[in-house]
Amino acid sequence: MTSYETPDRSLIPVGGTGLSIREETPDDHRAVREVHTRAFGGSDRVPGLVDALRRAEAPLAPMSFVAVADDRVVGHVLLSATRLDAPRRIVDVLSLSPLGVVPEFQRRGIGTRLIAHALDAADRRGVPLVFLEGSPYYYGTRGFEGAAAVGFRSPSLRIPEAAFQVARLAAHEPWMTGTFIYSEPFWAFDCVGLRDPEEADRPVP
Repeated sequence: MTSYETPDRSLIPVGGTGLSIREETPDDHRAVREVHTRAFGGSDRVPGLVDALRRAEAPLAPMSFVAVADDRVVGHVLLSATRLDAPRRIVDVLSLSPLGVVPEFQRRGIGTRLIAHALDAADRRGVPLVFLEGSPYYYGTRGFEGAAAVGFRSPSLRIPEAAFQVARLAAHEPWMTGTFIYSEPFWAFDCVGLRDPEEADRPVP
């Protein structure tokens, strides 16, 4: 899940001390909750998903990163364990969700920086694939491609084909195709499938 209704896409900074990306710490949890509450229109659903993914037992530990500007957390991205039901065996992969930036810092390239940092971290860990739901106009220039077109099956009919995206990293092998499987918190918090399917085909403004 991503707050791409008003995505950040331009060049970075922010005045003052500039922008940095670092690992989330427990002291950031309240600020991260505020980021997603504001980025996703005041709903508790996405912050609740983040809390649940932090606690969930999983084969891969989550990777969570914050964007900090002038000592304030203004963006957050989470990578959490999911699975690929591939022909040879189940493959541990990651989902990039949620990604959020507070409204007043959107369109400054912060989301782009968070995505790049997250994909680099996943690649260095040896994870072969990262999946997400989102606009191909946004994510297609940030390391992702249409998942269905390269051999993957969506976990839900509620996900428009254009929104089902994957990043194939260095550890990916050709036999790693099949069905993507979300972890239980995504289903429990109803965070599978776009609320507005037309968003997948809408160019980013």
